[in-house]
Amino acid sequence: MSQETIFDKIINKEIPAEIVHEDELCLAFKDISPQAPTHVLLIPKERIATLCDLKDEHKELMGHLMIKSTEIAQKLGLHENGYRLVANCKDDGCQSVNHIHFHILGGRAMTWPPG
Repeated sequence: MSQETIFDKIINKEIPAEIVHEDELCLAFKDISPQAPTHVLLIPKERIATLCDLKDEHKELMGHLMIKSTEIAQKLGLHENGYRLVANCKDDGCQSVNHIHFHILGGRAMTWPPG
């Protein structure tokens, strides 16, 4: 397995995070450098480096993440006005941590392209 990431340390409770959801498959926590009034990161507990590394065996996990992203957005009060769900992939996609993660962004109108 590749080098341990900051997300591994958060999953293992080695460094603190403001957790908004946790279950057996995933963890969601507030981003320490928010790009919107609400900015939460949703990660699988299984480390998969990038979206390019997904395989058929990950279908159930990825479906779980999508369902949890909507539940978390609702819990955070983002359903009425909407929110953005973003996944970056590799260097050109601006992926900063080699562990698949989704940004749940809301609390203001989003612009395109993102800054």
